[in-house]
Amino acid sequence: MRIRKRRCMLFVVAVVGCIFIFRTFFLVTEMDRSSTGVETNGHKDIHRQPLQKAGAAESKGAQGNIHYDNSMRTNSLKENVEDVYDNVPPPSVVEGAVLRKSLGNYEFRRQPVMRTGPGEYGSPVTFKKSEKAMVDLSMREYSFNQYNSDKISLDREIPDLREQECQYWHYPAELPKVSVILVFHNEGMSTLLRTIHSILNRTPSQLLQEVVLVDDDSDKVYLKEKLEDYISRPPLEGKVKLIRTGERVGLISARVIGAKEATGQILVWLDAHCEVGYNWMPPLITPIAQNRTTVVCPIVDVIDNMDFRVYPQGDGKLARGVFDWEFYYKRVPITRQEITRRSHHTEPYRSPVMAGGLFAMDKDYFFEMGGYDPGLQMWGGENYEISFKVWMCGGQLLWAPCSRVGHVYRIHGRPPYTFPNGTLGTYQQRNYMRVAEVWMDDYKENYYAKNPRLFNKLDYGDVSAQMHFKKDNKCKSFQWFLDNVAYDVVKWYPPPPVNTVWGEIRPFGTRHICLDTLGSRDDGSIMGLADCHGYGGNQMFRLTAVHDLRVNDFCVSGKTTKPLLYKCNGKNKAKITKDWHYNEVTKQLYIISTRQCLDYNERTVLMTKCDSSKNTQQWNFVEI
Repeated sequence: MRIRKRRCMLFVVAVVGCIFIFRTFFLVTEMDRSSTGVETNGHKDIHRQPLQKAGAAESKGAQGNIHYDNSMRTNSLKENVEDVYDNVPPPSVVEGAVLRKSLGNYEFRRQPVMRTGPGEYGSPVTFKKSEKAMVDLSMREYSFNQYNSDKISLDREIPDLREQECQYWHYPAELPKVSVILVFHNEGMSTLLRTIHSILNRTPSQLLQEVVLVDDDSDKVYLKEKLEDYISRPPLEGKVKLIRTGERVGLISARVIGAKEATGQILVWLDAHCEVGYNWMPPLITPIAQNRTTVVCPIVDVIDNMDFRVYPQGDGKLARGVFDWEFYYKRVPITRQEITRRSHHTEPYRSPVMAGGLFAMDKDYFFEMGGYDPGLQMWGGENYEISFKVWMCGGQLLWAPCSRVGHVYRIHGRPPYTFPNGTLGTYQQRNYMRVAEVWMDDYKENYYAKNPRLFNKLDYGDVSAQMHFKKDNKCKSFQWFLDNVAYDVVKWYPPPPVNTVWGEIRPFGTRHICLDTLGSRDDGSIMGLADCHGYGGNQMFRLTAVHDLRVNDFCVSGKTTKPLLYKCNGKNKAKITKDWHYNEVTKQLYIISTRQCLDYNERTVLMTKCDSSKNTQQWNFVEI
């Protein structure tokens, strides 16, 4: 019996020893294989190259090795997933971002916890009929459905809208610290706090220096002690600091105040009604770490202003930021030139201008560039000023496809609050004039052609310091900018023709009735007569040297019994009438080829046979 026990013990010891020897040999072999940098997890690695310099041949091979398993989405990774991380060291800052076959070094495994509740995973939030009065009240107060926002968890999950390839980019481990700056005035509490929570939840802690809140003189009670108390407790304690301006200075100046108070090397500005996406920070700041004169914008997704769904803008495809000659911001398709410049579809690409308040920039570089023009007041135009200045004075502006941030767009794009000593429109127009006068050279005439009421009538202030900055820094011309960066602007938005006569169009003998687009936004819409408001816009008509009649981006067609509006450069531009004339003597606005005149009956606008004896065919252009 004892002999049998001894034999069993010897057999067990022998088996354990064999297993230990085999395991040791296997690990050493694996270490040798991985240390060569040639093979990791059974596949060849992609050679590490700087972000903008990877070769085309490497791109083809890299894309062929990328995993496209939907079960490996960042927000649903399983703990037992293996063979997705490698042991190769992360790239250096000089190398920049590197695309590999293994899951990116800043991606992280998440337990597949199913969350329930309003708005989870970007789902729509509904409300009952009994809640409609509260919804309407919140929309008037905040210009979005704050009532629905208050139902949503501050830590809700959102859909990962990145392309699959984004999960396989590896970024330098040693990246600069970041300060995220949020400016607000009378912001809704839940949208503000959800912005902060999303930043803390989805930003690597080693990269986040702080979140800087800049309160631009809010008067909401909950934004006083209640907010101070909230950010002083976990999980925000020690990570968020609050600065109060003490007086209303406006969005532009408040952003500069936040930049001065921030202690991070890189600054990221966001609006106070955002939710950042998964792994948004490394792709946003890596190009800046490589080249400090680079400014980077995330791809901005939509948080619906009614039901708080989260979805991509437009058709979801990559776009560039441009502008028309009235300084309306536009999104246009990414150009073939930008596609071929890159080795991978998810690499950053160049854009002429940024949309507004969501971008990253080296702090020192921001102030070396003069920050924002101090003459820009309150709100509007700062996105064009910083974009033109960066491009024309030696920097570059990139959009990062793998950095995505959701944003609540206010209803009709207008903030719900008032502005001291002016209106949103007057501040915008003045700011746009400063930008045009400083940066657009002779092309500023295109802006004034679209806004003739502003020329020599609105004081835009002293721009001598900005002109000296251009000269001292040997900044390039606006023509260079159009030729090399914004080469697609003229294609999408041709410069407007010269105006021959412009202003409000009023029936002869009246003072308070004007021709109006009636809020039309679609091709084929009718016009009518409405009370004059004196602000231009949908009542500012321009008869041009090419004999079209324009209002905003629309041209008037007089080919039917009622004049219709069509986009001047849209798909229906063949329907536009280019035979309009105005007779200063008879006061008729007419089409020579058809002998039809603009007419009206009460507040309905018509096209009828010209008759100089008809008072209803007599019109005045009144400059305002």
